[in-house]
Amino acid sequence: MPDMTADSSARSRAPWWFNLAGHLLEPWVRLRRDPAEPAGLLKPGVPVCYVIERDGFSDALILDRACREAGLPSPMRPLPGARRRRSVFALVRRDGWLFGRNRHRAPNETLGQLVRALEGDPERDIQIVPVSIYVGRAPARESGWFSVLFSENWVMVGRFRRLLALLLNGRDTVVHFSAPVSLRAVMEESGAIPPPRLARKVARVLRTHFRRIRAAVIGPDLSHRRTVVDAVLNAEPVRNAIAATAAKENISYAKAWRRAQKLMFEIAADYSHPVVRSASFLLSNFWNKLYDGIAMHHFDKARAAAPGYEVVYVPSHRSHTDYLLLSYQLHVSGVVVPHIAAGVNLNLPVIGPILRRGGAFFLRRSFKGNALYSVVFNEYVAQLIDRGVPMEYFIEGGRSRTGRLLAPRAGMLAMTVRAFLRAPRRPVLFQPVYIGYEKLMEGKSYIGELSGKPKEKESLLGLLRGLGGVLRQRYGHVALNFGEPIELTPLLDQASPDWRAYAGNPDAKPEWLSGVVDRLAEQIQVNINRAADVNPINLLALALLATPKHAMAESDLLAQLELTKALVAELPYSERITLTPLEPAAIIAYGEQMGWIRRVRHPQGDVLVADDEPAVLLSYFRNNVLHLAATAAWVACCFLNNRRMSRASVVRLGRIVYPFIQGELFLPWDAEGFGAQMQATIDFFVRRGLLESSGEGRLLERGPGQDDAAFQLKVIARSLIQAFERYYIAIAALAKSGPHKLTAAELENACALTAQRLSLLNEQTAPEFFDKALFRGFIQKLREQRVVWTDENGKLDYAEALEDMVRDARVILSREVRHSILKITGDGDRDAARAEEARAAAPQPAPAPLPDDAGSADLHARHVAAERHAHAHEAGTVVAQEKPGGGEPPA
Repeated sequence: MPDMTADSSARSRAPWWFNLAGHLLEPWVRLRRDPAEPAGLLKPGVPVCYVIERDGFSDALILDRACREAGLPSPMRPLPGARRRRSVFALVRRDGWLFGRNRHRAPNETLGQLVRALEGDPERDIQIVPVSIYVGRAPARESGWFSVLFSENWVMVGRFRRLLALLLNGRDTVVHFSAPVSLRAVMEESGAIPPPRLARKVARVLRTHFRRIRAAVIGPDLSHRRTVVDAVLNAEPVRNAIAATAAKENISYAKAWRRAQKLMFEIAADYSHPVVRSASFLLSNFWNKLYDGIAMHHFDKARAAAPGYEVVYVPSHRSHTDYLLLSYQLHVSGVVVPHIAAGVNLNLPVIGPILRRGGAFFLRRSFKGNALYSVVFNEYVAQLIDRGVPMEYFIEGGRSRTGRLLAPRAGMLAMTVRAFLRAPRRPVLFQPVYIGYEKLMEGKSYIGELSGKPKEKESLLGLLRGLGGVLRQRYGHVALNFGEPIELTPLLDQASPDWRAYAGNPDAKPEWLSGVVDRLAEQIQVNINRAADVNPINLLALALLATPKHAMAESDLLAQLELTKALVAELPYSERITLTPLEPAAIIAYGEQMGWIRRVRHPQGDVLVADDEPAVLLSYFRNNVLHLAATAAWVACCFLNNRRMSRASVVRLGRIVYPFIQGELFLPWDAEGFGAQMQATIDFFVRRGLLESSGEGRLLERGPGQDDAAFQLKVIARSLIQAFERYYIAIAALAKSGPHKLTAAELENACALTAQRLSLLNEQTAPEFFDKALFRGFIQKLREQRVVWTDENGKLDYAEALEDMVRDARVILSREVRHSILKITGDGDRDAARAEEARAAAPQPAPAPLPDDAGSADLHARHVAAERHAHAHEAGTVVAQEKPGGGEPPA
């Protein structure tokens, strides 16, 4: 056991002036030991020699006190058998006094002396205990403005600055004891190495150890941007690109090099620990003025998974505050702030330098036409990964204007994967993060952009002008939910077992790389959605936006909120989903308090209303969690225009439409998994009385239209019905135009115009209804499903399956909606409308929804027909009817 008489012994051995200084310093310093009981690390009966990173009188005082309080042997006692007056030494010494900064490496005589002391006695050993001391690294505690300038960093400061740091930040002092190293074991492993060489080896290992501990506590040593800039400019790929640029443009190598250097200074972060601490101090007050609270869920899981990995944070992107919120929360939780990829449009005067010193590095929207910029940027990312710097970027490419996750842009992901392939020293871990708001400061501008207004260019004046209005409002609560992390190595192993053969090759682009990046991007978006937070505003939006006038009787709204909460709780989308604990009545009161809904008093019961502008903005928050209601909405949609359907038809048609819903909402299941989720949802509806089951569970029936259960089903269904209307717009426009008539871009534009006109006629409050990106994604999914393809002239051709999709739309969309879409799509083409009406009236072999007036005999007959037709279809695919001359997609 450690010597428990360390206290008295230390006092007797240390000089009187050392003990006096310790007494004077004690009120200014509060120690936190890591681990709290370091005595358990030591081997009983073996002499202990402490090694600290940097020489300093204050460090010796702190170490002596920490050892005394922990019951450890004192560093001020002589080391037995080694002819040393003290049991401590430093790796780095400093000369000078108050402002002295002349430093050199500590000589290795101490280690050599310890090695020689063991050579004559094979039974003796010495435990070398590395001790790291940090003054001012406790980010969970708010610090004064001035004290953050003297927090711990990588710079070895003078004694006067260290004294100021102790006076200002001494109460945030951490003493980290590492596991002891047996010097005897090191000597035996090293063989017959001479003592001087062995001493140099041990010193090198200790320096590496201290750097690793310091990087884990305060972040990598990137305080000086020029260090990284020089490394990038001296890298072989960059030198080659500079030479190629000089040859291509007929300029000198020096001029091309200066151009590359200028690009690097445009890109590179200039990380500053004091600036980060200062920003944390400012932001704590800013968040208090803006938000009622910031919650982090599943962060402990994320922190436990991170050690040993290069961590890349990949959050959803919904607001400019995303950058600051995540970095701030990581900092106050004691985690190193990541380097963040930011658009060069944010490199504004004043703001840009602050962001850069907070860890932001800037990239242009496009690298096309600038080969030198592309090589320089790629090399910079590779340097960050090689140095173990945590990173953060948004794979959506920009902020979502609709509230949905955007289709990923995989440029940064591809750079990260290639950088790891080149130097796979530290495994990479992608950490998805869902960021959920209750109100957005950019909400109104998003709606304007979706309605056709040009995007406002960022400027310092615009930022300052908007800041005043922002600070006059409250934005509720914010949630940061950490999703399931994704390791890169298993994805590479799955794609190519010999991927390590590409190590050291900066130009490697194996053919399987794009597939790995695409799967990675898809999985990140899926895992972000699987960590969604369902807040009160999300629930109100799901309910109220499903009514024509965005109004509900209070009793109906209470029932709908209770139903939706039960749906999320009883059919968990993922174990990382979080749900507001507020009861329905409290949710309504909170919505009124936040200004999202308005109460209209009435003698027969109050009505809750979302007025026009709030209703448009609420669509954003409905879309945040639309994926959670997708399965229930599909099942409910089947009963919008049909009172009775077979369970098999609901599930089979759901599998057909699932690839398109999955592509739009990043759902996590395969076709079989979605089928199981539909079955569970149907059972939930039956338990809740929204559907009735008969025929041993094969047949489903809803109540009459005026029934409360039918109303609740309709509300659930209408959250997704616009997606099916958009799908119908696309296939109707393509079918009306005919094969080989439209390019994908022309079809996309025609669909957006049709949806915009339909929105005006029906007064819809969802600007994303005519968002081109959603039509683009649907058309791409049609291609993947081999329903649509491009001919040799770039025009779209399609299979007979498209006709089946038009016909199957009758199950979901009412006749009036289909007629309106066809009329607008065909610009008043009566022939197309009449053809649709004829198809609707004619008997079809498609799975038959049962009308409200169907008798029991007809019910059984239709069910049998539906079951037979289901067996003729392959699960999860659209199969065309065989017709003479039917087109087939090219192989």
